[in-house]
Amino acid sequence: MKYGLVVEDQPSLAQWLGETLRESFTGIEITVTATLAEARRALQARRPEIALIDLGLPDGNGTDLIREICASGPACHCVVTTIYADDRHLFPALTAGASGYLLKDQPRERTIAALRGIAAGEPPLSAEIARRLLRLFAADGPSASGAPAQHLTTRESETLALIAKGYKIAEVATSLGITRNTAHGFIKSIYRKLNISNRAQAAVEATRRGLINPHL
Repeated sequence: MKYGLVVEDQPSLAQWLGETLRESFTGIEITVTATLAEARRALQARRPEIALIDLGLPDGNGTDLIREICASGPACHCVVTTIYADDRHLFPALTAGASGYLLKDQPRERTIAALRGIAAGEPPLSAEIARRLLRLFAADGPSASGAPAQHLTTRESETLALIAKGYKIAEVATSLGITRNTAHGFIKSIYRKLNISNRAQAAVEATRRGLINPHL
């Protein structure tokens, strides 16, 4: 990660998040903004590779910004940083395209580990959030996108299970004995069928479908 954006209106928390990003990714440049308006101006100047976004901002909801960033291209990892662990905030953020959801009250070392896991394809989720998602979707909750579930082929189901576990495209290809292009095609098809856009949502869908064990 070379450039990151922090969207947080509390100065002390904004500083904490900036320091956490710097410790997570050596040499990263960071822009700190306190409102949606400031964040949008920063995005016009330069697109970040990662954005830490608070949900409750003075001029609106961070979920709207996540949706805008994801609609303009897939290259940015939008990670929610918030105090809210309830469904009313969690699911709209994931549906908007957030690739992670971290609670501000967790220790910095856990946040750093979660952010560094992005490079390995692991969705950055606070433990409380991960457990909540797994419990809900193991009990056959709604799809991650809120849309009706569509049928996946056997190969697509196998691919979904692997990407939910954090496998990269090359690792999926090796595991299934297929080419990288074929693996990439499966992933595109899965995302289209399930109306999802990131690995956090893929993990939710894989758990809901019983493809991974929520208790391991």
